[in-house]
Amino acid sequence: MTPELTVLALAALLQVVQFALMAIPANLELGVGKTASPRDTSRLKTPLVEQVSDRTGRLMRAFTNHFEALILFTIAVVVVSVSDQSTGFTAACAWVYLGARVLYIPAYAFGWVPWRSFIFFVGLLATTLMILAALF
Repeated sequence: MTPELTVLALAALLQVVQFALMAIPANLELGVGKTASPRDTSRLKTPLVEQVSDRTGRLMRAFTNHFEALILFTIAVVVVSVSDQSTGFTAACAWVYLGARVLYIPAYAFGWVPWRSFIFFVGLLATTLMILAALF
């Protein structure tokens, strides 16, 4: 397995950890009746993210954000791995991405401004550089 694929597997496990970090406080704050419901607007009136504390709402948004970032990172890893272009540089970029995603969780949860955006950009840049390295 390439280093990039290893990091991708770890990033997927990070997503599971983020789910727990978000779901546990959400269930405590809202109750299982709401979180296990079909979440129809007619029943809930407002989205669940608007019914939780600020920190739990941030954890929900960080969880969703990782899904979005993970899509692009997965593409980068597949391009590098399938084209057999794994290098020390692409491996380093993958590890930088994972480090940024780990730091992004507390940055979002605790409202670290402007650091949250900077950390996000570092992960995005690392992913972009992986794709460019495979292309050129």
